[in-house]
Amino acid sequence: MLSYFSSKASSSSSTLSLSLPLLLPLSHRPPKFHFCPSFRLRFPRLALLACHASSGGGVSMDSPSADAAFSVDSVARDLQNQSLRSDDHQDGDLSNNGAKRVRLNLEDLTWDHSFVRELPGDPRTDRFPREVLHACYTKVSPSVQVDKPQLVACSESVAELLDLDPKEFERPDFPLLFSGASPLVGALPYAQCYGGHQFGMWAGQLGDGRAITLGEVINSKSQRWELQLKGAGKTPYSRFADGLAVLRSSIREFLCSEAVHSLGIPTTRALCLVTTGKFVTRDMFYDGNPKEEPGAIVCRVAQSFLRFGSYQIHASRGKEDLGIVRDLADYAIRHHFPHIENMDKSESLSFSTGNDDHSVVDLTSNKYAAWAVEVAERTASLVASWQGVGFTHGVLNTDNMSILGLTIDYGPFGFLDAFDPSFTPNTTDLPGRRYCFANQPDIGLWNIAQFATTLSAAELINDKEANYAMERYGTKFMDEYQAIMTRKLGLPKYNKQLISKLLNNMAVDKVDYTNFFRLLSNIKADLSIPEEELLVPLKAVLLDIGKERKEAWTGWVKSYIAELAASGISDEERKASMDAVNPKYILRNYLCQSAIDAAEQGDFEEVRRLLKVMERPYDEQPGMEKYARLPPAWAYRPGVCMLSCSS
Repeated sequence: MLSYFSSKASSSSSTLSLSLPLLLPLSHRPPKFHFCPSFRLRFPRLALLACHASSGGGVSMDSPSADAAFSVDSVARDLQNQSLRSDDHQDGDLSNNGAKRVRLNLEDLTWDHSFVRELPGDPRTDRFPREVLHACYTKVSPSVQVDKPQLVACSESVAELLDLDPKEFERPDFPLLFSGASPLVGALPYAQCYGGHQFGMWAGQLGDGRAITLGEVINSKSQRWELQLKGAGKTPYSRFADGLAVLRSSIREFLCSEAVHSLGIPTTRALCLVTTGKFVTRDMFYDGNPKEEPGAIVCRVAQSFLRFGSYQIHASRGKEDLGIVRDLADYAIRHHFPHIENMDKSESLSFSTGNDDHSVVDLTSNKYAAWAVEVAERTASLVASWQGVGFTHGVLNTDNMSILGLTIDYGPFGFLDAFDPSFTPNTTDLPGRRYCFANQPDIGLWNIAQFATTLSAAELINDKEANYAMERYGTKFMDEYQAIMTRKLGLPKYNKQLISKLLNNMAVDKVDYTNFFRLLSNIKADLSIPEEELLVPLKAVLLDIGKERKEAWTGWVKSYIAELAASGISDEERKASMDAVNPKYILRNYLCQSAIDAAEQGDFEEVRRLLKVMERPYDEQPGMEKYARLPPAWAYRPGVCMLSCSS
């Protein structure tokens, strides 16, 4: 994994070892549901949590009791998502592949409500804050107050996923429909019940406190897409909050959902953003100085909004609700992992986890084990992708972890500017930096351990299978991260020493992460370049470095060029491949803030312009170069580079 961070990183920032065989011991303390304290995973060895079901039907989350390691051969082939069937439809123009493109009005969308139909629900439909037992959801309608709501921005590519005609965005009643003020024909709104660990501590019931799912739209490819309004009003899970969202955070979520998608990273999407025309009171810095801010609502879209916490809450409640964990697992596999449901026994996905016949995990004999492994691998791939582009989520609680391996719940996120492994965009996270950039792979594994614990409690997987899922997380992350870094540098093969030295240099000199890798493709594989000219292609990012640091960088570039020259790849070919994986444009926090400042004055053009730029992050985009500039001095003021969870 990540083994390269400078000693300048704070002591709370762990690093990961890429050559690490994983340790997956089981502990055998008296089981109980443990309100787990913050557990620091240290390196170079991965210390993992054990998973086992308690005799009382709850979940135990304890740390390992031994320090032995074993190696497992990589799975010959990962479980893959099967392609969903594409049906022929008669209306619409041609898509890129020549097929008919369906363009529907809102009234003609094909709605389904499998979540409500197939899973247990709350018998009550009121919004009164309460503990909701033995249920996966509560039927509740949006209650947000609006006054001449306006459409701020929309995503035509998301509309295409739904077969929605983009002309529907121009409807006069569109802002009313997507603020929740007017009901959508065919929708059946509900709020989901889930729990989670927040900053390592079990928080109990959380749930959709301000997000209301409208239902599932089935498109012409038989794909299932859930539509959800975030900021639509109170639900039983709102606790003492108002269930609303402000324009500031809504712009950030809308833009980053689409920006991360365009970077090629799995994520929830955003169909549209509307203002409510009302004001919402927020204490942005939790400092006792609340102020009124414009209210807004994002329509989020994903194939599922199920989280690790959707399963945890029911396992935490003991035997009576363990059946719901199984119901939810069956639901997820049936609708979102059908290839697992239909897995052929002849595929013989059996893997040895030790030296004897009893140390074998057979994924074809237990669909829940196969599912746990795929969730772990999807999560590992997701986190590796984040590390590759310098994205820091900021709040990796288990209720913010998607079972589909999607980036979900954009709060105080941030892309790296100056490379700092200890960077966290979340002011709430500052004391321990649990969710800092360097710790994300670590925390992903910690969260997988909690998820495996839950499945173990429901007796869906055994100890070996739980440990194997965590093993696969580590192996998959290391494989993916090595491949990403190799492509970012345009290398013929992975070179740990070269990459380790590079990231150390970047951390020491606080080099801009995105701009450095974009400029790196300009270096020529020419061993005859004079030493004094080696750093010329990088001069825009190697700022204010003295003689000693210039020597360090010159030495690294020499080694890099030698590696490139040995590959035999032309400079032109390498530059094209590097520019295809190293974005020029990322959604820096200061760019978001500029758009927010204008939008709060009623000018939405910068939001729309920024959306267009971020839709093509790997292209040069002449005339848009200002969006690739280093952050100005004001970008480091409170509320821009770092934010609280307030929204």
